Amino acid sequence: MSISEGTPGRWQVYAATTTAVLATAVAGGRAVDADSAWYRSLEKPAWQPPSWAFGAVWTPLYASIAWAGGRALLRTQGRQRHALATSLGLNLTLNTAWNWLFFRRRSPAVGLVGTVLLDVSNADLIRRTARADRTAATALLPYAAWCAFATVLDADIARRNHVKRP
Repeated sequence: MSISEGTPGRWQVYAATTTAVLATAVAGGRAVDADSAWYRSLEKPAWQPPSWAFGAVWTPLYASIAWAGGRALLRTQGRQRHALATSLGLNLTLNTAWNWLFFRRRSPAVGLVGTVLLDVSNADLIRRTARADRTAATALLPYAAWCAFATVLDADIARRNHVKRP
């Protein structure tokens, strides 16, 4: 595949997707306070993974988003590239937003709305990515699966704590 004049080269595209994903991780992480009295007081299901598992899972997922996003963007042009970049940007914004909705608003119910929107965005991102590159779209499936799991977990926490807001 050749890159047309005026189109960012491979390293610029991967640098851009990596930077966007890193910004997402940092901005989202700033909202998380799993040691807060509020979070510790929430009733959680026994099947919730331990706190350390979230970092262990998110690190490779974020790497796969950066890689898949870059790979797919390099295989698109024009409107298709713009639509894919917009879908990725919206997805990363929703990814960050969940942390702020759940932890900073101290609302599992509002967080649930955010994670459902993220699930819808994941489906759109995978659909658009698959049009450009099936391998990149396949790399996003674990991310979508983890987010779907998070939606179920958030729904259970919201149900168990439907009025618990200080």
